[in-house]
Amino acid sequence: MKNRCLIWLNMAERPFRLNAGDLKLVKSLFRGEVKAVRSERAFLKELPSATHVLCWEFHQEWFVRAPELRVLATPSAGRELLPTEAELPKGVKKYHGAFHGAIMSETVIAYMLAWCRGLYPAYDWQRKGGAANLWPRVALGERCFSLVGTKAVILGYGKIGHAIAEKLTALGVDFTGIRRRNIAALPEAVAKADWLICVLPSDTGTDDLVNAKVLRRMKRSAVLINVGRGNAVDEAALAEALRRRRIAAAFLDVFKKEPLTASSPLAADLPGLFRFPHGSAFSPSYLPRFIRELAARGAFRA
Repeated sequence: MKNRCLIWLNMAERPFRLNAGDLKLVKSLFRGEVKAVRSERAFLKELPSATHVLCWEFHQEWFVRAPELRVLATPSAGRELLPTEAELPKGVKKYHGAFHGAIMSETVIAYMLAWCRGLYPAYDWQRKGGAANLWPRVALGERCFSLVGTKAVILGYGKIGHAIAEKLTALGVDFTGIRRRNIAALPEAVAKADWLICVLPSDTGTDDLVNAKVLRRMKRSAVLINVGRGNAVDEAALAEALRRRRIAAAFLDVFKKEPLTASSPLAADLPGLFRFPHGSAFSPSYLPRFIRELAARGAFRA
């Protein structure tokens, strides 16, 4: 049967939505017919003849509609969006995006530089206005320090963690990478760290890993950054730590329940809290990176 690539990548966010340039790139790399759809209904209608599927998520019950399927791929790094390996029909190979580190590491470094170089207080004074805030030179001098020589813990030292580590090293930041095999080292490591950077997946064993006990071990001047999954942080404990200023700040791109709602402990205007709407990988290059990666990994030849 002729190869037929079915694409359903139509999220509301522009970086995650297939455009004409992305479609042209797939067609240049895939040997066979390429069909892009914009709705679940259209996707399911075209699925029976698809040999290759590129989508955000795929439900296990859809496999009965896809007798010709050989390749199932999602741009997401999150394993929760596709069936597990054990649930795959024989002959179907799945791919998750592994390209995110190059983009997400820039976001992490942006958080860190913005914090230690005083961008947030400077902008806050500017927004407040008034003659007293036109030249806050003395006050800003108290808020700035150098990123070089600080220490970070990367909790979740996989592909994305390694990409973050490369940039930290280039900027003179010492780091400790924590994985499952050395998780016992976390309490001692965070006690010495200026930054705790979480890049954990949402799989077994990561729920509330950053809890009140871990937060109490952190320096009062330390900053928490989470660009992994929201389940890893005990949100009530973090809210309390920020409220009591047990840690200096938290940059959160992910939350336990998304979209974030007013019921979350982190919906409050807490001191040192910076919220972002799960966008650490936003970039016009997101889908082109995914498409080129699939081609390089041989997915289009399967």
